[in-house]
Amino acid sequence: MILEINPVHPEPRKIRKVVEVLLNGGIIAYPTDTYYGIGCDLFKKDAIERIYQLKRRSQSQPFSFICSDLKNISEYAQVTNYAYKTMKRLLPGPYTFVLKGSRLVPRIMLTKRKNVGIRVPDHPISLAIVEQLGHPVINTTATNPENDEILSTPHEIKSKIGHALGLIIDGGIVTGAPSSVISLIDDVPEIIRAGSGDLSAFED
Repeated sequence: MILEINPVHPEPRKIRKVVEVLLNGGIIAYPTDTYYGIGCDLFKKDAIERIYQLKRRSQSQPFSFICSDLKNISEYAQVTNYAYKTMKRLLPGPYTFVLKGSRLVPRIMLTKRKNVGIRVPDHPISLAIVEQLGHPVINTTATNPENDEILSTPHEIKSKIGHALGLIIDGGIVTGAPSSVISLIDDVPEIIRAGSGDLSAFED
């Protein structure tokens, strides 16, 4: 099912529909400020395992997840003063920050070193979903499992992976470029992947 949602002012009743799907263990496709993502409720282990299968990805490479704001991040990760100031300056935006995970994060979402990747995208729909749900949503780019090609419209997503999804949100066109991935572990910033967003603060 494709559900059209206003990308600037998401309709609350439609967001409630999305949240119902997530609470029932469903997987959704939704727009972010970089690409269309697919995801599920952070606490639905079966759904997370289905996304690993759909993406043909090893569980040794955990997905990132979306938080609604800095306060929300501090529940799921250890946020030092340095990390807080850095993220406050850049979020919401096209960045994935790698931090030490907190005890709230399910083991399936942690790396061997207990790290997590966290996003706060600058997109009203994804933020509204997380706020309404009350906790994070898994985030991984919607791709064709056959060839890893990025799926950039709801109709492409439906034709390639619709069978595995409970709901596809149509939030209009998303002109994609990957998020920048920055580790803030031990207060030593490290650019793991240079993508969207200004990285001048982390470059020598």
